[in-house]
Amino acid sequence: MTLHRIAVYFALPLLLLSGCAKEQSSPSSAEPTNGTAAGPKPKIALIMKSLANEFFATMAKGAETHAADNAEQYELVVNGIQDETDLAGQVTLVEQMIGQGVAAIVIAPADSKALVPALLRAKEAGIVVVNIDNRLDQEVLTESKASIPFVGPDNKAGATKVAAYLASQLKENDQVVILEGLETSFNGQQRKLGFETALKEAKITIVDSVSAQWEMSVANQTASALLTAHPDLKAILACNDSMALGALAAVKAAGKEGTKIVGFDNITAVQQAIRDGQILATADQHGDQLAVFGIEYALQMLKDPTTAPADRETPVDLITANELSAKVELEK
Repeated sequence: MTLHRIAVYFALPLLLLSGCAKEQSSPSSAEPTNGTAAGPKPKIALIMKSLANEFFATMAKGAETHAADNAEQYELVVNGIQDETDLAGQVTLVEQMIGQGVAAIVIAPADSKALVPALLRAKEAGIVVVNIDNRLDQEVLTESKASIPFVGPDNKAGATKVAAYLASQLKENDQVVILEGLETSFNGQQRKLGFETALKEAKITIVDSVSAQWEMSVANQTASALLTAHPDLKAILACNDSMALGALAAVKAAGKEGTKIVGFDNITAVQQAIRDGQILATADQHGDQLAVFGIEYALQMLKDPTTAPADRETPVDLITANELSAKVELEK
């Protein structure tokens, strides 16, 4: 899917003007931050998960490009935690943005439940909140009588595509394992469920499913142990690309390069591994545009406060060597 098609898919009636946007100074306390006719442009905070993960670095870059192209519409503040398990750190970032009086928060929460109370405090402060990437827990939101729109892909559908493609390269009853993300993350839960759905359909045997906490180093150690425990293992399904790369290192170290690996996110290193035949497939949820989708929705809600919060589904595509080759041909 080309960026042009993505833009058409998710276009909003925004006036696009050129410029440059970066957080350099905070508005004075006497000035409103939500961008009234007499006040300054609104400040939007993007709060992500691990900045060490290439996926979120790509997300930040896409958001910064959008902010530069729309500098007269809004000011962007980019934040993130160093480790996806640092829930307290992400809560602190939300509190800091409330203190700064930002107009909107666009957040990829590290935990689907733990971030809800802080985000509700942001809403109570009059801040527009948009949830991207990892969906907040609907049960917790319902209990809180709160509505926070989710803008992002169907992770289960994306993972099902990846696992179905893997299954087409395997035989019935072949043994596979799943490397899960954080157990409390909705997107990780959905990816695992998508993997399981396609594997069950193809009658592939899942011999183990273990959390590697989204981290490459943890996945390396976990995959090494799984390869030893299950000598007949045919494939490893990782719920993100960082873990897929960790699994790849473990496979190489064990001398079991015939073990197939799939991931989710389509980061650059995995694209190269797919071209080299070391990783079979991944899913592209268009990380460079994911935050942009959330920012544009936040801008729409700021422009029209009567907008009823509603979820918006964004694209997710299967990426294999064929798709990467086709993309190269199109770019020639």
